[in-house]
Amino acid sequence: MTEQAVDTDGVRLSDDALDEGRFLGRTRELKELRADIERAGLDTLSGRKAPRARVLLIAGRPGSGRTALAEELVSQVADRYPDGVLRARLSEPDGTRVPVTDLARELLTELERTVPPGAREDDLTQELRTALADRRSLLLLDDAVDAEQVDALLPDSPDCLVVAVAEGPLTGIADVRPCTLGGMDTKSAVRLLSRHAGSVRITVDPRAAEQLVEACQAQPAALTLAGGWLAARPKAAVADLARQLHGDGDAAGPLGRVFRLAYASLPGPAARTLRLLSLAPAGLVDPHTASALAGCSVEGARTTLDGFVALGMLRAVGSPLPQYEVPGCLHPLLEALAEAHDRPAELQLARARMLERTVRLLQSCRAITETDSPQAREKLLGMPRALRFPTPRAAADWLRIRRPALLAAARLAVADGELDTLARRLMSQLVRAMVAHFGTHAAAADLYGIHRLVLDVAERRELPREKAAALLNLGDLDARTGRTAEALVRYRAALDAGREANDPYATGRAMESVGGAHLELGDYDRAADWFGRALVQRLARDERADAARIYGRIATAHTYAGRYGEAVRGWRAAIAGYRRTGDATAHARALSELARVQEYAGRPEESLRTCEEAVEQARRADDVRLQAALHLRLADTLDHLGDPAAAGLHRAAAERLLGEDPVNTCEIRSTPAED
Repeated sequence: MTEQAVDTDGVRLSDDALDEGRFLGRTRELKELRADIERAGLDTLSGRKAPRARVLLIAGRPGSGRTALAEELVSQVADRYPDGVLRARLSEPDGTRVPVTDLARELLTELERTVPPGAREDDLTQELRTALADRRSLLLLDDAVDAEQVDALLPDSPDCLVVAVAEGPLTGIADVRPCTLGGMDTKSAVRLLSRHAGSVRITVDPRAAEQLVEACQAQPAALTLAGGWLAARPKAAVADLARQLHGDGDAAGPLGRVFRLAYASLPGPAARTLRLLSLAPAGLVDPHTASALAGCSVEGARTTLDGFVALGMLRAVGSPLPQYEVPGCLHPLLEALAEAHDRPAELQLARARMLERTVRLLQSCRAITETDSPQAREKLLGMPRALRFPTPRAAADWLRIRRPALLAAARLAVADGELDTLARRLMSQLVRAMVAHFGTHAAAADLYGIHRLVLDVAERRELPREKAAALLNLGDLDARTGRTAEALVRYRAALDAGREANDPYATGRAMESVGGAHLELGDYDRAADWFGRALVQRLARDERADAARIYGRIATAHTYAGRYGEAVRGWRAAIAGYRRTGDATAHARALSELARVQEYAGRPEESLRTCEEAVEQARRADDVRLQAALHLRLADTLDHLGDPAAAGLHRAAAERLLGEDPVNTCEIRSTPAED
């Protein structure tokens, strides 16, 4: 069987197709849809300007070719919309509704508009409408579940066009232009069949071909499966297949009947693999997913998947990596087969194998970025070759391409309302891999969604420890994206959950985070108070390094409040703590901050001596950037004291340390304050 790019929910085919072009039939429907774009709307007829974008609805059952028709329409009229085409899929292959927040965020990302990761649905949809207000864009909203989903995404601009695809009507949206699909015309259906089965058998017995089209009710998905069945059996007659389908008169419908016949012809292992693909997250499959589900080799899984593509049972997704999609019209059929033929324990085991494989791939994806860690390299080399990535770039590409499936795997891991060990490991590794490759800020929206999943389960199952951890993570994301007030609410809730769980780590972390939020909001008294509470707990647990760090945060709050005496005492306590723990770099930075406070307090001579001590400590720590920054500060202080010659010597020393790089010299001036 050869690989063909077949869309079983439409009639788009591979480049090797016999007929020129990539779309067949639906001439009448396309003509009507294009005419509807030009037709005056109800508002225009009543003398009012249309307040929103026009909506064209293509309605039909899965497998009717509705998505392919929508794509063809978009390709024909796209040049009228110079600001581009935006696409969104409003449901998963299993029919699960995609939240409007996710849809709006994805569309805003395409428009290169950034919004905070924790933004509410109303804020996101309003931002989307604002972004489209002055644009002439075309939106293709595929697999809509209901009118509310579509309505939330409609632009407030009559210059935009929305093409929506759904199974039924979108009641509630004004002036919708519906186009309901039935079967294809016979001529186009026969041509579609010949593309898959070959033209010879169709030409030899055109009457049998028409009978087969009739048996399939001219549905593109059913015809694709029938053509794949014939292509795999060069000696089978078209008439034989037509008779089998006509004789099978149950209520399964043409797609169900053809699929059952095609499935029955599969070898046992392949049939089992196909059934288990109903477990694939978001209906997206790669060879690793199929390998883990079926318990076979990765290469064997890829061969099987390519065979399914040739039969029209899967669609090959265009990407640099081998990836496939379970057509939405076949997903319920696969689920029914899995429930009928596989015991619940077997399905649960296959799911666990798939999630475990995902965890190991994520571990490998992250480990390849830790090139300076001998432990990470050793762990990476200990993994099977099939799980290793050749380069960090390859790992990042895999993570980006598989992102929808990985996020769906996270949802699947907690779908039963539990937060077992495997689910925890998956969440943890997914977060760490995304941060390692994309950075916290770039991945913030996805990280927010992952932590929300954990929080939802923790709240439902009354797991205070997990609730505290999720709230802390969400609070950190809010704080890093400028939502400090929201972060403060999260941190206070995390403190309550940590106390309920009797978790000293979560409690102490929450207290310090509450202090940090108050510091960011400019409430320095409350910041110092909360830092003090966190300090008491750290001292009680003899956590010296953390205690030294918190002394520094208390000193920072006092500095901002102008209480320099208390700030000096705080930094001296931090210095003493770092000296005891042997952290030379932190010791040097604390000395640097003490020198700054002494300068603010009008004690330049003390600041000079402290800064010189800090330079020596930075030298011991081999922190070149800090040494250079301190030399520059010494130069500024000496200038203030009226010693320009000595100041020049320190500036020269800083330039030597930085390799006379003027950019680095400018950047380094603020380093101690930031740290």
